[in-house]
Amino acid sequence: MSATVAQNVVPVDITVNGVEHHAEVEPRQLLVHFLRETLGLTGTHVGCDTSSCGACTIHLDGKAVKSCTVLTAQADGASITTIEGMATDGQLHPVQEGFWEEHGLQCGYCTPGMIMAASAFLETNPDPTEDEIRHALEGNLCRCTGYQNIVKAIQYAAKKG
Repeated sequence: MSATVAQNVVPVDITVNGVEHHAEVEPRQLLVHFLRETLGLTGTHVGCDTSSCGACTIHLDGKAVKSCTVLTAQADGASITTIEGMATDGQLHPVQEGFWEEHGLQCGYCTPGMIMAASAFLETNPDPTEDEIRHALEGNLCRCTGYQNIVKAIQYAAKKG
């Protein structure tokens, strides 16, 4: 005799990159896993599993958040933008363009999170100093670049405005 265990799920309605999604998720599922595994948006990276690296940064209702710290159920009714939703009509977002033009990436693993954090930062501070940029990126780690070109990329985007 096999026992069937009823799985505890909760319904969620989430708009991701302008597309509405209706799903049933486990209450403990992290948003980063919903984005990657359920929606197939693998640009949001899992880097550390401790919210230290920022590779999983997305925009949740316009604010940069680490999606490894949010339960999918908490995002019910929210509007989310991932790195896949940053370009508009085939045109790179200015921060994406800055990373391209100023060589702000090396291996690329941290890049989506850096771009998401930087673009949210520029929304609140469109003309930052170098120190302000460095402070804004403190929650995002890069092990390859030394950050100088990342800062230049954000300065590029700020000028492009």
